[in-house]
Amino acid sequence: MKHVIALDVGGTGMKAALVGADGTLLYEARRATNRERGAEAVVESILGFAADLRAYGEEHLGESAVAAGVAVPGIVDAENGIAVYASNLGWRDVPLRQLLGERLGGVPVALGHDVRAGGLAEGRIGAGKGADRFLFIPLGTGIAGAIGIAGTIEAGAHGYAGEIGHIVVRPDGPDCGCGQRGCLETLASAGAVSRAWAAASGDPEADAADCAKAVESGDPAAVQVWQNAVDALAAGLVTALTLLDPRSLIIGGGLAEAGETLFRPLRAAVEERVTFQKLPHIVPAALGDTAGCLGAGLLAWDLLSTEVSA
Repeated sequence: MKHVIALDVGGTGMKAALVGADGTLLYEARRATNRERGAEAVVESILGFAADLRAYGEEHLGESAVAAGVAVPGIVDAENGIAVYASNLGWRDVPLRQLLGERLGGVPVALGHDVRAGGLAEGRIGAGKGADRFLFIPLGTGIAGAIGIAGTIEAGAHGYAGEIGHIVVRPDGPDCGCGQRGCLETLASAGAVSRAWAAASGDPEADAADCAKAVESGDPAAVQVWQNAVDALAAGLVTALTLLDPRSLIIGGGLAEAGETLFRPLRAAVEERVTFQKLPHIVPAALGDTAGCLGAGLLAWDLLSTEVSA
């Protein structure tokens, strides 16, 4: 059965699949990234995982994968196939497309950014299906974004488009790792809510999910922490929709798992702030943590169709 290899590389784990031409997941697997052993070990883990997936396809699906797609975090030069930098993986300037191509016997390989790959999947087969313009924003440890335009994701002139997490929403806010102060991700990411709730509750182990539960039970301290994050998020989203005028805002990541505990106040806070702007649909992501992997598969199939048309 004709298929491609799809790999989504995260800070601690990798999600992978063999994906059929119609988008069906024919096989799924997960494996540790091994980042504690250093950048070289991470790269070898990726290459070894891909080779094992190829072997599985040969044995169980009757043929080798016809292409591979891999989505990685950090700064990515997709055009040249280079993983430029990822702080949580410790690598710089890794020629990942070339290395994977060699390990996989010369099949074409597409390299993409993890959030943009997730946005591609949400836009084509998930919550953004049918929307010609959307913004996909996963609220995880940090915050990034993917700008969807007519079935593709806009990477920008230098590959940095969509970095909504580094819009400054509180100029006097917390220091951000990027060098600015008061960036959106320092105030409204799942990581930021976890830190704020751990401090407010006095429980260093408390996280954003615990905060959401406390909000639902009416805890006033939790409500305050949550509302602060929602207000910051709404400010960042209104800046984004003023610039991009999307038809849909698709919110994913760990914080979105709170469901209407997040979406109800968030919709109200965005609506309160818009003046002349058109209010987009604000909807939860549909694909969960498989979005990046599905997107990597789409990148691989796109690569094949581009080669055929060329």
